[in-house]
Amino acid sequence: MKKYEFTGVTKEYFGRTLHQIRAVMEFGGVEVGEEGGWIEKEENLNQSGDAWVYGDAWVYGNAWVCGNAWVSGNARVSGNAQVCGNAWVYGNARVSGNAQVSGNAQVSGDAWVYGNARVSGNAQVSGNAQVSGDAWVYGNAQVSGDAWVYGNARVSGNAWVYGNARVEKIRQVMVITPIGSEDGTLTAYRSKDDGIEVKRGCFSGTLQEFEEAVRTRHGDNEYGKEYQAVIELIKVRFAQ
Repeated sequence: MKKYEFTGVTKEYFGRTLHQIRAVMEFGGVEVGEEGGWIEKEENLNQSGDAWVYGDAWVYGNAWVCGNAWVSGNARVSGNAQVCGNAWVYGNARVSGNAQVSGNAQVSGDAWVYGNARVSGNAQVSGNAQVSGDAWVYGNAQVSGDAWVYGNARVSGNAWVYGNARVEKIRQVMVITPIGSEDGTLTAYRSKDDGIEVKRGCFSGTLQEFEEAVRTRHGDNEYGKEYQAVIELIKVRFAQ
């Protein structure tokens, strides 16, 4: 049984014809007769499950939206990309190439996931961030700001790669948890100027700035000693 049909309204995009869709049955919060976004062909959006394309979102090429996934806003999904599970791609986000977004993952803002990259679990990619190559962002990880994650990089757990990050290899990101007086998560990563940046709670800055902040707040107490040991480990790790 089909859950949607074409409305007959189309738009042209570089030789491709995109068709607006309309629901013919109620599912996943979508009402009968509700108009959706734009797809090139039925193979772009599974007729089963609660997957849906909303608003001015486009899905074309050999891209596939399946499961309970949503694509909305001005998002674009193209190439051989797949958005499945309970994933959500929205805003002005782009997912292309052979990229996969699955699980409960979210890609939003002006973020771009492409190449053979994967975003899964509860991971979030937002802002102007880019995830590409064979990179994998998973778990509860967040990649945001102007961060680049590419190559064979892995960002996982509760890591937060932020701002000016440039993570190309597995060993260019380090996550330590629990740590500090709040038993929080510390993420250290390579930056675009080849420095080292640290994200810990409300703090985001260079490793040197973090070391100064630790001295100011904790001095030589147990947490200061704990952080200082980690700082030395980061220096050794990123010197390789």
